[in-house]
Amino acid sequence: MVFCGRAVACGAGTIVNAISTLRGAAFALDIHTVAEVMLSEDEKGVCGVIEGGGDARLIEFAVEDTLSRFGLSLGGVVKTSSEIPQASGLKSSSAAANATVLATLAAIGESESLSREDVVRIGVGSAIRAGVTITGAFDDAAASCLGGVVVTDNEKCEILRRDEVEAEVVAYVPPVKAFSRDASLSRAKLIAPLVEDANRSAEAGDYWHAMTLNGLLYCAALDFSPEPILDALEVGAVSATLSGTGPSYVAITEGDATDAVAKMWGRMDGRVIRTEINNSGAYVMEGEL
Repeated sequence: MVFCGRAVACGAGTIVNAISTLRGAAFALDIHTVAEVMLSEDEKGVCGVIEGGGDARLIEFAVEDTLSRFGLSLGGVVKTSSEIPQASGLKSSSAAANATVLATLAAIGESESLSREDVVRIGVGSAIRAGVTITGAFDDAAASCLGGVVVTDNEKCEILRRDEVEAEVVAYVPPVKAFSRDASLSRAKLIAPLVEDANRSAEAGDYWHAMTLNGLLYCAALDFSPEPILDALEVGAVSATLSGTGPSYVAITEGDATDAVAKMWGRMDGRVIRTEINNSGAYVMEGEL
């Protein structure tokens, strides 16, 4: 017998990067990763396939760790496809992990057995096991799965607050990749006292002040240009930041500023994505694969 499940999770943008203080904040983007899981009692091991290529260990571990939670010994295949650029700072890994955990739960008939926070924690554990994250990225994963804006304590894997926020978003994705595991943790620790100011703002709900402050601080620490942030603010963005450990930047915009930021960032090499905050989060897809 073959057990099948399919699920979707969101990308995310940074408000406060957690690598300095282990507290962070992020918001879900309305761009997605789809995971399909096919399992059988006759199969041994899990084989991951990523559309377009890539290291499949994360999604393989996410299936294994979910099955382990229920004491099941099944094998099979997990496939992902995504509109989120890899290694861009838009949380492709968190989306892949969340979608895979949810798809596995759907395949084994356990979709209602775990809370969304537990889904996030399984995926975070898989991401740490796969070595794709420094902090476990609980903030990014929580935003990707729950939707909206989340503020988190990554060390404790706790959600400090969550809000649904309506806002337009523009993302600029340069034509290079930057892996979170390669970021300079020592340089990030140097700015921790200043990042604490951003944490306090986010925890008080002043998200967009926290976001811009985060961007200027981490651009300095991680050797990225602050110019895209300043350019976005100059043409009317509400807030702008370096997303994750780069290389992408994200801006919160409204009205004419959305067009202005997209046009400004469109002059640079790379890709511009126009989207919005997704307040719904991840979900299981019904129907046959």
